[in-house]
Amino acid sequence: MRALLLFVVAGLLEISGGYLVWLWLRHNRSVAYGLAGFVALAIYGVIPCFQDESFGRVYAAYGAIFIVLSVLWGWQIDQQRPDARDWIGAAICIAGAVVILWPRVGG
Repeated sequence: MRALLLFVVAGLLEISGGYLVWLWLRHNRSVAYGLAGFVALAIYGVIPCFQDESFGRVYAAYGAIFIVLSVLWGWQIDQQRPDARDWIGAAICIAGAVVILWPRVGG
C-alpha cells in the first residue's frame, strides 16, 4: 500500500509540475507557474527514493502509474474523455508493472 501511495504522489507531482511549466510556456502564464512546476518536478525526483525496490524496477513500474494518472488528468483537467483504447492501453501497462514488481522466488 505504501508503494502505491508513493507511486501516486510521484505521478501527481510529475504531471502537475509538467502541466504548470506547460501553462507558463505555451499559454503565457506568469513565471510563477513555471517556478512552481520546477519545484514540483524536483520533489517528484525525490519521492521514488523512498521505494524499497531497485531503481530500475521502481521506474519501470512507475511508468504504468504515470500512464494511468495521465489518462485521468486528461479526462479531468483537459476534458478529453478516454476511449476504450486509452483504458486498454493503461490496463496493459498496469499488468506489466505487476509482472515487474512480482516478488522473485529465492531472489
